[in-house]
Amino acid sequence: MERIQHVFIVGSKGIPAAYGGYESFVDRLTLFQKSDAIKYHVACAVDSVPEEKTFEYNGARCFNVLRKNIGPAKAIFYDVDAIRECIAYIKANKIKAPIVYILACRIGPFMRGMVKKIHKLGGRVYINPDGHEWKRAKWAKPVRRYWKASEKMMVKHADLIICDSINIERYIREEYPSYDPNTTFIAYGAETSKSTLSDDDEKLLKWYEEKGVRPHEYYLVVGRFVPENNYETMVKEYMRSDSKKDFVLVTNVEKNKFYEALLESTHFDQDKRIKFVGTVYDTELLKKIRENAYGYFHGHEVGGTNPSLLEALGSTKLNLLLNVGFNREVGEEAALYWDKEQGSLSSLIHKADSLEAGEIEALGLKAKSRIETAYSWDHIVDRYEEVFLKQ
Repeated sequence: MERIQHVFIVGSKGIPAAYGGYESFVDRLTLFQKSDAIKYHVACAVDSVPEEKTFEYNGARCFNVLRKNIGPAKAIFYDVDAIRECIAYIKANKIKAPIVYILACRIGPFMRGMVKKIHKLGGRVYINPDGHEWKRAKWAKPVRRYWKASEKMMVKHADLIICDSINIERYIREEYPSYDPNTTFIAYGAETSKSTLSDDDEKLLKWYEEKGVRPHEYYLVVGRFVPENNYETMVKEYMRSDSKKDFVLVTNVEKNKFYEALLESTHFDQDKRIKFVGTVYDTELLKKIRENAYGYFHGHEVGGTNPSLLEALGSTKLNLLLNVGFNREVGEEAALYWDKEQGSLSSLIHKADSLEAGEIEALGLKAKSRIETAYSWDHIVDRYEEVFLKQ
């Protein structure tokens, strides 16, 4: 009888995914599972004591872990508690050669002890370092120092580091040569299937009417509203452009200090083209909004393979990306690129507005092909299963 490889996934908020890169990744990894030789166990964060400890989703055993309300450190202790539960379950069920896969590098100070316990049980610990979390402007300096130190400790003790970007893998190998880290590259995945909503769907038409937006007459951006995603550059450059189209921002700005500061410095509220429309959690609606955009802006410069970029390339024909290694690695020849210098994006917007329909169509075909060949979930799941089943 074939031995089952048990894989415990810690570090996402859990599945079913509402929003977020790691959550969507775990959702797809379990949904598109091919091998019967793998059993997934997924930690799911809950804010109050759950009625049921475990439940089944996409064939995975999901176990609820109480996320203690202890301020900014709650994510760290959620991961630690989840790993403790994994260890207890492995012991109780005498599971042989388990894999504990930790998403993000939050628990560095606890890593050595945790790995020791898992090794004692015959298990291995894999990590996904995400992007350069320690570079994110949203964190105060002490927090950034913690992230960097935590990353170092996790890289040191991990059995395998799975990087979702070639650039991140290169960084890990160059930054920590003394640890001789064992790394591999497996990208994040995306889909190129069209939205199930039609152009005259009531839900879509209502959204357009509420937001004052017309299909194919807007540039779009989707993502967290944080400084390192270069919203300031995009807003300023759009205001500098003479485009007749709208700039639609699907992002969270409620009670956001960065939003207030940006409003103060740019007065973008006086430019009717710039429309902050809040978040869209309906997957099919968001996909349709992407499909119907004239173009998509991507300003992320921190992190590995970004899910919102993959989704844009899978759905939007014309993509204008910030010219950094992570984005070039993904977009290659299927996108246009801009720099942060004044005038770079505004002149690219002018060029994009003037493109012939055939040129846009050609870029769209290249973008979809890029996703299908290198970033399809089918391909990503194959790679993960290969790694998990490798002895």
